[in-house]
Amino acid sequence: MIEFSKNEIVFLESLEEARIATSHNDIPHVKPVSYVLKDNVILVATDYNTRTFSNIKSNPNTGIVVDIYKSGNHKAVCIQGKTQIIESGPEFKKYYDVFYKKFEWVRRDPWTENEAPFLKIIPSNKVSWGLK
Repeated sequence: MIEFSKNEIVFLESLEEARIATSHNDIPHVKPVSYVLKDNVILVATDYNTRTFSNIKSNPNTGIVVDIYKSGNHKAVCIQGKTQIIESGPEFKKYYDVFYKKFEWVRRDPWTENEAPFLKIIPSNKVSWGLK
């Protein structure tokens, strides 16, 4: 597993939106998501009926980018890795608690195990720029 630098961790923990990339039949699919960095993995909440979820089930290779675009001062962390689906159990509870604390939309519309899974992206490659 890839380790993040201190600057990358500070950057990743300061934001909450990313774009996740998955694919089906060699067709890319990219969408914005809320995410959390926890224990050196990226966590994304999803629903069972999404293209992202069905793509991960058949192909766990995932890319995710967290960035701030400012002309001449672009900052980003781009991550590639394999994704595990977490639907229940102690790991689900741990991740749910983190999302519940961070996001008002989770507190407003809570869910339980097996209602909506987490995607646990385990980094195998990363690149970043513009971080000081």
